[in-house]
Amino acid sequence: MTFSYHPCVPKRAIKKTISLPEDLLRDLQQQAEAEKKTLSGVIQEVLLEGRRSRLKKDLREIQGYWSQKAQERGIVSERDLERYLHK
Repeated sequence: MTFSYHPCVPKRAIKKTISLPEDLLRDLQQQAEAEKKTLSGVIQEVLLEGRRSRLKKDLREIQGYWSQKAQERGIVSERDLERYLHK
């Protein structure tokens, strides 16, 4: 069992083997050294940023969908929304 101390990573981590192209591994190792982190820590941060990016994209898509639905009903302000909800 491996333990991670990164604030956004669960305390219990599972070891996995991954394959990386040599140039990417070299870049990650240089980044880890420059930031005084482990290779695992750097990879976790990159993966977490990817997750955050996907979640933000999903949220924007959901917001866009509901904004469009609201506009179709003439709801363009909070006041419009209040009136619509209290019909």
